[in-house]
Amino acid sequence: MTPDPETQKGENMGDVVYVSKSRIERRQGPLRVAHLPGEPQPVIFSVHGDIAKHYKVDPAKIQDSHTSTIDYVIAATAG
Repeated sequence: MTPDPETQKGENMGDVVYVSKSRIERRQGPLRVAHLPGEPQPVIFSVHGDIAKHYKVDPAKIQDSHTSTIDYVIAATAG
């Protein structure tokens, strides 16, 4: 039996199996501190190099260069 396209809106989603309990603190400029599950210490995000240039952040105003969020996304998807 073929479903009626007028009444079929699609499949229901499955049960939620995980909700991340993360907290992000925005510090100054691009500096952010992430409190992530599974990490005993906070993770620091900022910008560096070409990413800083892209966002027009003066490298002289960055006290400590840290990895950016896009670096984490790329590392997570490449692994």
